[in-house]
Amino acid sequence: AFIAAKLEGEDLVKWKYQRYMKDYLRSIYAVDEGVGKVLDYLKENGLEENTIIMYSSDQGFYLGEHGWFDKRFMYEESFRTPLVVKWPKNIKAGSVNTDLCQNIDFASTFLELAKAEIPADLQGRSLVPVLKGETPTDWRKSLYYTYYEYPHGSHSVRKHEGVATKRYKLIRFYGKDVPNEEEWEFYDLEKDPNEMHSSFDNVEYKSKIAELKEELVRLRQEYKVPEGFLK
Repeated sequence: AFIAAKLEGEDLVKWKYQRYMKDYLRSIYAVDEGVGKVLDYLKENGLEENTIIMYSSDQGFYLGEHGWFDKRFMYEESFRTPLVVKWPKNIKAGSVNTDLCQNIDFASTFLELAKAEIPADLQGRSLVPVLKGETPTDWRKSLYYTYYEYPHGSHSVRKHEGVATKRYKLIRFYGKDVPNEEEWEFYDLEKDPNEMHSSFDNVEYKSKIAELKEELVRLRQEYKVPEGFLK
């Protein structure tokens, strides 16, 4: 605080950024230590081979990408969420699965693992077959995202929703605070993995964008998104 009092302008911004990022990374380091203690306990007490371990977290975090900190935007850095699973005799160590999953799948997964009934109206699907390497043929091909808190809260992230596949992403920003009350962005993650240039106006993607707009409507209906959240 004493140092900050002597700074101003760009120097103060840089100081705040460094302070914020270092505090964040220290928190991540503490989480790593905590996970290590849990794993050590399981091993030391002979519980390692009959315990399923699932590690996830809140969504991702910007460390300066796109000039931002924090999260909430649908861009890759905060769209992705870690999920690491250890299931002795069922998951090969070091294996990687790229099927599309969401945190709404966790409840169904835990219920199936516990051999409990999964309510029919529960959103999301059990990841058990995916974890076993037996992904169902009708597994989802797209993901839905929405953030609608603006202007409430302290984050000032505009309302937006979108649909993403493994390769493409369509984002719709909306609300009275957005120019024309609606703005679209589209990304080909294979050609532009860092999402630096929206290709929404690129005629090459006209049919793909139309397809994703239809998928966006379908997902809203599937997840019963309230109309009030979309204005």
